Amino acid sequence: MLGLSLPMTLAQIIDGRAAALLVLEEIAQKVAALPRPPCLAVILVGDDPASHVYVRNKIKACERVGITSREYRLEAHSTQHAITALIENLNRDNSVDGILLQLPLPAPLKGDDIVQAIHPDKDVDGLNVLNVGRLVAGQDGLKPCTPQGALHLIRQVEKNLTGLHAVVIGRSLLFGKPMAQLLLAENCTVTTAHSKTKNLPDICREADILVAAVGSPRLVKASWVKDGAVVIDVGINRVDGRLVGDVDYEAIKPIARAITPVPGGVGPMTIAYLMHNTLSAAHKNLLT
Repeated sequence: MLGLSLPMTLAQIIDGRAAALLVLEEIAQKVAALPRPPCLAVILVGDDPASHVYVRNKIKACERVGITSREYRLEAHSTQHAITALIENLNRDNSVDGILLQLPLPAPLKGDDIVQAIHPDKDVDGLNVLNVGRLVAGQDGLKPCTPQGALHLIRQVEKNLTGLHAVVIGRSLLFGKPMAQLLLAENCTVTTAHSKTKNLPDICREADILVAAVGSPRLVKASWVKDGAVVIDVGINRVDGRLVGDVDYEAIKPIARAITPVPGGVGPMTIAYLMHNTLSAAHKNLLT
């Protein structure tokens, strides 16, 4: 009808905090049914304030669901050999189900190398190359927490992802690459884009599901988003004293079908799926 002004419809705001609470409640019930509580060993190297906050939140989540946590704090000047030796001791400890090395590590330590010392069955971050290979091959294994959490939120909006076009901006081993693999396993057609992709806005406009994880504040503009797309914002950036994501949240809300906020979107799901991975690791450990 010409001349008729239709009311603007805002996107569904995907509440990651509420979704995470439901996941944690389910995990707590399963933990209570085990012969013993799962045990997560957390290794924190150095005095980075953000890392301390993240570790504290993870330990609180363990307490919430009944998982035992052990925290190992090492000095920033610790050697790669010392950290690897600790990991090897934890690998041999049958009372420890999961091992988490809080990243990033202080320079000149190489976290990507050290994390490979974690036994694949205790690798709750899903970064050991064997777990990466299992994911690509479609085999059972521990998968990175944040992509699992993001997929959980996508499914809250769209149960059947078969045939949908998903665009993932980001190619990190921690998120972008495993996110693409998880979406492929859901029968999506997946495009992986990154900071050097040509015609990035045009590619994003083709997405039914748009996932941004590049660490660039408000990179994704409203003009990049197709009407009715599901937008998952994984970015966490501090701008003028407040946290913002990788998408222009306020501008995209009138266009998208659903969108995650920052904070309160994917972040809480990361910790929820860390608990999920620890429970999975405990199940496997208790059966062997």
